[in-house]
Amino acid sequence: MPRTTLSGQIAGQIRASILDGSYPLGAQLNEMELASAFGVSRGPVREAMQRLIQEGLLRSEPHRGVFVPELAPSDLIDIYFVRRSLELVAMRRILETPDRGGVVRDLAGIVRQMKAAVRRKDWAQVADLDMQFHRRIVDEAGSERLTRSFATLQAETRLCLQMLMGGYSENAALIDEHQLLVDLIERGAIEPALAEMERHFGDPVRTLHKANASRKEKLGAEAA
Repeated sequence: MPRTTLSGQIAGQIRASILDGSYPLGAQLNEMELASAFGVSRGPVREAMQRLIQEGLLRSEPHRGVFVPELAPSDLIDIYFVRRSLELVAMRRILETPDRGGVVRDLAGIVRQMKAAVRRKDWAQVADLDMQFHRRIVDEAGSERLTRSFATLQAETRLCLQMLMGGYSENAALIDEHQLLVDLIERGAIEPALAEMERHFGDPVRTLHKANASRKEKLGAEAA
């Protein structure tokens, strides 16, 4: 098997483990241990880790090692600032296009899947579908460069969602917010849709504090 293919497969497995929380935020990844676990030499593992560093899913710290990054509130603010800018541009272009039937059907289908995932309390799946929903909006704008810019944020956004996951289970309005966006796109209501998208992003730092409080409460209950 070519090394590039092998390193890509290893990167995919490590990526999945980061995004599902198997490697939690702040965890250190050891190249030798990973090579042993995958039954390969250290070369393809090193290449895989470098790829994930470029994606923002790992962070190399000199003289310390490679870690799953712990995003600070300032990181959340910056990531959501860029996301908001990209998605509002995409939303405006969609709303100025007469034929929106395809994207409306796709987004409505994603919302139905989100409802089912919420009923199962499968918050990891909810996060995946949330990303699919917003990526579909960006893709519909039909700009290769806009899509490429959004793609560079996806990994870091997923880390954000992992941090904010505690806020998902407390957010009963999550489905309603996405459904409202679908309805406004279908109606072609430009200013209301843009305003709702702006409101939808909310305050990620406040959501982070809420998620952290929820986690602490859960840990306290388990300890008791």
